[in-house]
Amino acid sequence: MTALPCSTNGAISAGMTDLPTGQPIRLEPLVTRVLAPNPSPYTHTGTQSYVVGGRDVAVIDPGPDDPAHIAALAAAIGGRTVRAILVTHHHRDHSPATRPLAAATGAPIVGARPFAGGEAAGDAAFDRDYRPDRVLADGDTAAGEGWTLEAVATPGHTSNHLAFGLAETGALFSGDHVMGWATSIVSPPDGDMAAYMASLERLLGRDDRIYYPGHGEAVENPRRLVRGMLGHRRSREGQILRQLRDGAKGVPAMVARMYAGLDPRLLPAAERSVLAHLIDLRDRGLVRQGGAQETSWTIA
Repeated sequence: MTALPCSTNGAISAGMTDLPTGQPIRLEPLVTRVLAPNPSPYTHTGTQSYVVGGRDVAVIDPGPDDPAHIAALAAAIGGRTVRAILVTHHHRDHSPATRPLAAATGAPIVGARPFAGGEAAGDAAFDRDYRPDRVLADGDTAAGEGWTLEAVATPGHTSNHLAFGLAETGALFSGDHVMGWATSIVSPPDGDMAAYMASLERLLGRDDRIYYPGHGEAVENPRRLVRGMLGHRRSREGQILRQLRDGAKGVPAMVARMYAGLDPRLLPAAERSVLAHLIDLRDRGLVRQGGAQETSWTIA
């Protein structure tokens, strides 16, 4: 759910200010967006849930377990049959509402695999009670009348992250892998920078028409944004290597220089992403990790 500022927003539609929470917004004939009332420095205007379909529907990322938001989703569904409740990943701003929504509709919860004990065990962002009825692997589908959603494995932000491609329109529900306002945090050990970059490269090779992200406005030129995100991450990597050559050794010192002026509430998120870069650089043999608590980094 966490995001950090980047310089790729030229590929993103305008118009996110003062978006109404709880109001169904029809984005195209098969897609309706409902914004949850959970804005924060980490979630932007809030988590976006999507109702997809016509005579019957799927709900993607129903969001936090908030009664007002669940009522808004029920209004957007409008009595139609819910064929599936899909989840991109198991963060607490995306999956907790699966449970009351499933209880109300009888729909199965499908998508990302559940939280596994020991993976980022101290990360309060994870929904430990998320229990899908069916885990989707890459290429698996959920379908209804006139719509088919295909799982696209996009690990990196989390190890279990999925996007969902809507075959009938060329839209991709990109979750938190690609967002419409900033770059996602990659927080080890569950987050993995090498996997995140590989997932971006995979999306760059697709021909999706538009992205509907978990946070932020629809991305109308997805390839341009993904190229920008890859360039942004490579630039960060270069900054880290330069900092190490200049004698920096610890993550907090590097973040203080690299993220000057960042909202202090986001500094822990920045530290996690820098750590993810360092682990990737270490695994590629470019840096060394050491010190008494292995918190010191040097050029290899």
